Amino acid sequence: MTTVPQQPFVLVDGSSYLYRAYHSPPHLTNSKGEATGAVYGVINMLRSLIRQYQPTHMAVVFDAKGPTFRDELYADYKAQRPPMPDDLRSQIAPLYQVIEAMGLPLIAVTGVEADDVIGTLAVQAKSAGLHTLVSTGDKDLAQLVNEDVTLINTMTDTITGPPEVVEKFGVGPELIIDYLALMGDQVDNIPGVPGCGPKTAVKWLNLHGSMQGVIDNADSVKGKIGEKLRAAVPHLPLSYELATIKLDVALDAEHTPEQLTVAAPNNSKLAELYGELEFRRWLKEVLTDDTETSNDVAPASDTDTEQQSEPAATIDTSNYRCITDAEEWQAYLKELQQSDAFAIDTETTALDYMVAELVGISLAIKPGEAVYVPLMHDYMGAPEQLDRSQVLADLQPLLLSEAHTKIGQNLKYDMNVLARYDVKFAGPLQDTMLQSYAYSSVGSRHDMDSLALKYLGHSTISFEDVAGKGAKQLTFNQIELAQAAPYAAEDADVTLQLHHHLSGQLAQVPSLQSVYQDIELPLVPVLSSIERNGVVIDDMLLSQQSTELAMRLEELKSEAYQLAGSEFNLSSPKQLQAILFEQMNLPILKKTPKGAPSTAEEVLQELALDYPLPKLILEHRSLSKLKSTYTDKLPRMINATTGRVHTSYHQAVTATGRLSSSDPNLQNIPIRTAEGQRVRQAFVAPAGFKIVAADYSQIELRIMAHLSADKGLLHAFANGLDVHKATAAEVFGVELEAVSADQRRSAKAINFGLIYGMSAFGLSKQLGIGRQQAQQYMDTYFERYPGVLEYMEGTRQQATEDGYVETLFGRRLHLPDIKARNAARKKAAERAAINAPMQGTAADIIKLAMLKVADWLAQPEQHDIKMIMQVHDELVFEVPEGKVEQVKAKLCALMEAAADLDVPLLVEAGEGDNWQQAH
Repeated sequence: MTTVPQQPFVLVDGSSYLYRAYHSPPHLTNSKGEATGAVYGVINMLRSLIRQYQPTHMAVVFDAKGPTFRDELYADYKAQRPPMPDDLRSQIAPLYQVIEAMGLPLIAVTGVEADDVIGTLAVQAKSAGLHTLVSTGDKDLAQLVNEDVTLINTMTDTITGPPEVVEKFGVGPELIIDYLALMGDQVDNIPGVPGCGPKTAVKWLNLHGSMQGVIDNADSVKGKIGEKLRAAVPHLPLSYELATIKLDVALDAEHTPEQLTVAAPNNSKLAELYGELEFRRWLKEVLTDDTETSNDVAPASDTDTEQQSEPAATIDTSNYRCITDAEEWQAYLKELQQSDAFAIDTETTALDYMVAELVGISLAIKPGEAVYVPLMHDYMGAPEQLDRSQVLADLQPLLLSEAHTKIGQNLKYDMNVLARYDVKFAGPLQDTMLQSYAYSSVGSRHDMDSLALKYLGHSTISFEDVAGKGAKQLTFNQIELAQAAPYAAEDADVTLQLHHHLSGQLAQVPSLQSVYQDIELPLVPVLSSIERNGVVIDDMLLSQQSTELAMRLEELKSEAYQLAGSEFNLSSPKQLQAILFEQMNLPILKKTPKGAPSTAEEVLQELALDYPLPKLILEHRSLSKLKSTYTDKLPRMINATTGRVHTSYHQAVTATGRLSSSDPNLQNIPIRTAEGQRVRQAFVAPAGFKIVAADYSQIELRIMAHLSADKGLLHAFANGLDVHKATAAEVFGVELEAVSADQRRSAKAINFGLIYGMSAFGLSKQLGIGRQQAQQYMDTYFERYPGVLEYMEGTRQQATEDGYVETLFGRRLHLPDIKARNAARKKAAERAAINAPMQGTAADIIKLAMLKVADWLAQPEQHDIKMIMQVHDELVFEVPEGKVEQVKAKLCALMEAAADLDVPLLVEAGEGDNWQQAH
């Protein structure tokens, strides 16, 4: 096994790093929408490499602009490579600046490639008695390996010396050029022998000793591959020359191995660059000028990528206190009473707010200082703690006070936990999770640990650090106070500091401040109430459905076996690949990243149009998911105390502002299938009540009409026309009364397809018509509704210029890929640019409607009405039977008044004994 000597001469293949970082997550952008992910990835890998090997001599080598000598040898060299994506090109200058500010020599020589510079320096280093370590992911550089040159792939942390080259490639370093020349290279457009893969190349070279030996014995090679080899003989010498790394590049005097020394970093320049790039953790390091975070250490990264290390000392846990004494608690309580604002966080025994027991509370008034008040730690030898009821009674006036701002991170969870102890929140609230989300929904994850890294440059104590992992993980009440107190107090301190930082960020963009202050934040207590209300489930009905689904799944399995001619695991992609594409020879429509035929949902859907087995597999998948996710699981989720199922709503997950839910996920229950509708039948009203569902009608189309100001759409909605029939009349050139059901269906597909940026190809697949006909439909649509086309084109252009689009209420929806060179990513971003303002505005409207309805329900006379669910554009309620008609009318009025558009909002309300009947 090859080992690397201490402090080797390190050469980094910067171009390999650059493309690897660009194509790897996270695809970061700063708040200006500028791509920064490649810069981040390269610097992170460099820091890790430096930390591991602590070199005194080093260089980072990049390809220079312009053609090289290989282009002169072969005009088609790398001709198939696409140009560098714009969002990568824009990162090169700041990357070079950061590398130089880190004190690292950077080299790019015109007329040659980075490989040639690395090869030349490796030869020179050997003459100088230095061992060279080349950091790269490029297989071509294996030809440089010898006893004095080793490769390292930081992605896999593998070292490659001469034995590893033989193990990996089947030939030694001295034959790598021959190996590469025989195989050719599609990426670099080196011709080689068509059809000659690694196994064939190794076989020939082991048999004949070299490429020249292979050429000399070409006539002895049988079959088609022999014919291809003989046809390739004339250009193989050129392939060999193109694959050969140049070892005698003319370098400047300062670019010798002895001169390429690692210098001290320029912290002031790094601070400027990290500030612009918004690498906050690294910025914090250089600002504090901590000697332990210079080039000989690679501290933890801004995000969870390759390198994690020891926490930065930005928050001093020695300023945290654990209060178990009544007098000390009363003294701190006075400090709370005298403050204007404080952060609060609860520690509990579980994540499920309906069963979680309160273990302790942490509080912070000033940044850098916090307390933990343990209440229910019960491990062996645990000290006496304050009475939980008394502490909560002491805090209740503060939590209700209009004079005190309560700050939390995901405050809804703390609200729900404390509500189990009859503790309520009122007065001004702040939530750092929602501040981050309103500021940039896609800027990062919005959990406290991620935000602390991103905005404070601080790596928090993880729960696993104090509780352990896996089956042996402790619940918080079992953790000793010496470990529990710093962990818990840090949560409150970090929350307070995040609030101070994010408040400043939001204040700079009034529209985003409004989204946070007027929509997201007021919704927290509303969602908390909905969650705790829960919904009644008919578990017997679900149990019966589970039995029926199990029987149907067995029938589908038998039918699948019959169609396939053998038994197989319907849930196994590998076995399904073998059945569909090897045994049945179905067309391969798409491949996985590893080159295997894909059995993804969209592939099976397309195959299902022509073949029965894929259609059957899709039905099996759908019913199996419905059974495991809902009919089997929902009865087990009924809370023993309330007899209801309680979901969790998430405000900070989707990019567009829509709410999501989990345990159970209410958003994903199928509504178009009979089986999905039966699941909805199991959501029932208790005795004496009805389920009332109020749903916005065609809200996104109405928003499209408002945003586009298209006269045709405005007219249709203003006059209460069936918009799909109106569209069909325009597109198909018939009178409104003469529109057929099929024409309306096609028009509906066009209307909704355009909202989601659907292409003619997508429309043709959805309607089962030719692409040309689908394009004709779209062309006619845009002729009749020119405002829509103008809106779409204007939105694409504006999104490209700004890097984001906005909802009607000012929510920004950032589009990191809108300037991507990769066509697929750019097209997807353009589709999102068109759809996001509509979907985001719809999300804002339903949230504003919830606030209006909640205000109405807060009136004493409405105490017996419960809002129990929010799903897509629909609100669901439990209403006393005698109030149903009155409530339906009021709900429609309130929801229709949630926004003022140029077309009327229409809400339809229904009632029933269960959720499905209420539609």
